[in-house]
Amino acid sequence: MRTVLAREMGGCNVLGRIWGVWRRRPGVRAVPKAPGFGTEAGHRLRPRGSSKRSRPLGGQPFPGLLQLENLSREELVDVLRAAVVDQKGKPGELTLFSVLPELSQSLGLGDQELQVVQASGKETSGLVLLSSCPQTASRLQKFFIHSRRAQRPTATYCAVTDGIPATSEGKIQAALKLEHVDGVDLVIPVKSPSRKDFQEGVKRTLSHFRVVAMGSGCALVQLQPLTVFPSQLQVHMVLQLCPVLGDHTYSARVGTVLGQRFLLPAESTKPQRQVPDEALLRRLCLTPSQAAQLPLHLHLHCLHLPGMRPGEAPMKLLAPLPSYFSRTLQCLGLHQQ
Repeated sequence: MRTVLAREMGGCNVLGRIWGVWRRRPGVRAVPKAPGFGTEAGHRLRPRGSSKRSRPLGGQPFPGLLQLENLSREELVDVLRAAVVDQKGKPGELTLFSVLPELSQSLGLGDQELQVVQASGKETSGLVLLSSCPQTASRLQKFFIHSRRAQRPTATYCAVTDGIPATSEGKIQAALKLEHVDGVDLVIPVKSPSRKDFQEGVKRTLSHFRVVAMGSGCALVQLQPLTVFPSQLQVHMVLQLCPVLGDHTYSARVGTVLGQRFLLPAESTKPQRQVPDEALLRRLCLTPSQAAQLPLHLHLHCLHLPGMRPGEAPMKLLAPLPSYFSRTLQCLGLHQQ
């Protein structure tokens, strides 16, 4: 778990943090501090370690996942405070959100409450943007809304996919809806939606994708959502027949017969653990039981923000890859230029 405080804006603090959560178990799983994170646009994402194939890691197949289930609230606050790399300027289940008041006090923000400005899905690693100033939060939220209306991407994700998209880059458009199935909210694509469908909650969604590297039947893909919908990127990649590695919710919708992939009906396909084929398991140096615990390889790598003060140039926040993500790239021979 990593925290970054951006510069002050009119006496207000903007906080961006890297957060990885694994929903398979209660509590929070997080990414420990690693070098290379900052606001400079020149920082580049790159796999760490040698290019040689990794060996099995015994009981820790996913380095970089720190289990926090047994931490107290105070210890979790200490983890967050220790992970701050730049600073200028509800009771219940233990989660990062539940300790925001303590984190605010620990960072010396006084009575200013931290609030979420921008966040990705619960299973997604990467940046989460927080603000201790309501005016700043409002300004940033308006910036994101205006950018979406102008179809100008502000967030860039990195994903490892099981399968390689048919084209090297393009747009993915789909009408999506949320349905409550067996006690779980699932995203369902809607073909040829009617006006009534849109009135009942169906949304048009759009994402850009670009294949950065290919190898071992997998791909490193850059994704830029231009709309906001739960699990949008995961569902979009399933529609490309290339589910995100570690997607234990939607990957079952992709079937295979005689090596050919096809989409199964979303309404009748229940979530199940993703099962990589034997060749992919060997490349990843994982057993089937370890693969069942594979974390989602979807990482919010970059956020574009406006200048903190009038007249200042836009800024960019970058988050390095979690260690388990980098190890996967190394095992698959996926290297970003």
